[in-house]
Amino acid sequence: MTTVLPLAVLPLAVLIGAVAGSRALIAPAAVAWAAYGGWLDLSEGWLFFLGHPASPWVFTAMAAMELVVDKLPATPSRKRPFPFASRVVWGAIAGAAIGANAGGPNAGLWLAGLTAGGLGAVAGTLLGYAARRRMATAFGQDRPAALLEDMAALAVALFVVAVA
Repeated sequence: MTTVLPLAVLPLAVLIGAVAGSRALIAPAAVAWAAYGGWLDLSEGWLFFLGHPASPWVFTAMAAMELVVDKLPATPSRKRPFPFASRVVWGAIAGAAIGANAGGPNAGLWLAGLTAGGLGAVAGTLLGYAARRRMATAFGQDRPAALLEDMAALAVALFVVAVA
């Protein structure tokens, strides 16, 4: 169990949700690695699957595919219904994991984390889209902006799981 104060859980859950808003599968991949490595205790409750030995590998493979597909010209906007909803779902799940780690499966913090993670994903989706468009305009092309967004999402995800 972590020593993170309950009040610190909500900003961390929002941040991991924002990561999912930017890159949907980096958030659950980071949480799965942290759970598998013992940084997050998700052994009790419904989030136990994130700590399964296969989970970090599966989520990492899916996140890597997402990073590639994101750069393809035919990839739909993250603001379309299915991509948007999937980001909110993964952000909420990752946020719930941060909350569950801080309070245990019965403390109710997982529910606060779920909500904060989902809201963070909404904000991350919309703000990430706007920021990437501005960067792409400044660079004159999308690829450098996309790569910067990838790096930012990964850095924030690593920060959250290291602190949580």
